[in-house]
Amino acid sequence: MNNQKCSTLFQKPRGRTRIIQCIYVVGFMDLFGVSMIIPLLSHHVKALGASPTVAGIVGSTYGILQLFSSTIVGSWSDVVGRRYSLLTCLLLSACGYGLLGMSTSIALFVLARIPVGLFKHSLSICRALLSDLVSDSERPLVMGYFNAASSVGFILGPVVGGYLTEHEGGFYTSSFMCATIFLINAGLVWMLPWSEALNCRNDTDSSNNTSKGCHDNNCRKLIQNGSHANEHRPVFAAETNHSSRPAGKHPGGIRWREVSLLQPIWNQLSSVGSKIHMVASSDMWDLFLVRLLMAVSIMLYYSNFSLAMEERFSLKPKVTGYLISYSSTLGALAGFLVGPVTQLYGNNMPALLLHSTVLTCLLIFLYASAAGVWLVVLTSTFFAISTSIGRTCITDLELQRGGVQASGTLIGAGQSVTAVGRVLAPLLSGLAQEFSPCGPPSLGVVLALAAVGLLLIRIPKWDGRGMTKAKL
Repeated sequence: MNNQKCSTLFQKPRGRTRIIQCIYVVGFMDLFGVSMIIPLLSHHVKALGASPTVAGIVGSTYGILQLFSSTIVGSWSDVVGRRYSLLTCLLLSACGYGLLGMSTSIALFVLARIPVGLFKHSLSICRALLSDLVSDSERPLVMGYFNAASSVGFILGPVVGGYLTEHEGGFYTSSFMCATIFLINAGLVWMLPWSEALNCRNDTDSSNNTSKGCHDNNCRKLIQNGSHANEHRPVFAAETNHSSRPAGKHPGGIRWREVSLLQPIWNQLSSVGSKIHMVASSDMWDLFLVRLLMAVSIMLYYSNFSLAMEERFSLKPKVTGYLISYSSTLGALAGFLVGPVTQLYGNNMPALLLHSTVLTCLLIFLYASAAGVWLVVLTSTFFAISTSIGRTCITDLELQRGGVQASGTLIGAGQSVTAVGRVLAPLLSGLAQEFSPCGPPSLGVVLALAAVGLLLIRIPKWDGRGMTKAKL
């Protein structure tokens, strides 16, 4: 029976394809809605009577909550499944943006930011879901398309938000529209053909040759919370290239199991804690450190971009805005290059990550030392491409080394590391600007060089698939 299901899925993978395409739409609408609000938040909180200091504290609330909740919610999605966790995040985020549309005081504004800070992890869960659906070789291509679709939404959102702001009550209209978008996304996720995309698991004897035919990357992945979600059996999202391993065993020997959404909260918390402990105690500190160094480096590049363009080249803010839009558009389009580039490298993600990091470091250096605007335009062109490829590479390597069965935890941990960078970057940028307008990108060059050095030392310890080699 399992073999028949598997054969049907290979002949008609339409359910999986529809889910992937719908997830692209969810990613686009998610950032489209959010980007309508982001540019307006600081203006609104000041309009409520907040001082600059209070506005800064209120603005940091979201980042602090994201820092602690990213890994927890990502791990929870591994426990209860992508469907229920994604629906929960979308609905609670919609509530948060709805409250934001009613915020007539600072207290209500802060209250509205709490559910968004805790549960605005829909993009991370979407990435985890995509990693469940596709094989290792397909993952960079699919992730690149997803990043491209999301980036397009982030480019278009501020245009709509700016237009709405010109009318009376524009902020409140934008907030309610954002909440509506998240509700639409929740409805779209609810109606996805989950049962059609369930891939068969090998429940028969491994000596059965027909059953072995189902042991490729696609057929050993099961999307949680589909038609078999109530079986209450262990669900292992990825056993690629480890068919000889006992079922349910992680390379490190940890047994992963699914806990139903309806089971006691203690069981869910226990499973979440075990997954987070597994990632925290793993030998992946090098990848997370590279992510942190590059995140801070890239943020330093953008931190005082407008001010530096005005002081160094006397560019008007309008021209600088065009340059930023140009770079953002290229960054969105660069998502479509990820697949061809990874194929060019033969899916050698460590080498691709190293080269993209070196290129990013070189481009930041050229920007910091640019003698003319033409060089800034040139660096902006390739910078958007190198950073887009680098983000996809490091996410893919985290999933390869950590195991796709913990993809939600791994992606959430990566987002927490990036959140640390968001906390550190403004502080470092302010200190560096005390010395020169070129101070922040110059410091970014130093951090990027540290990331390059770390990769040169650690990559020989990985094999060609990005997995950690056994220590002799």
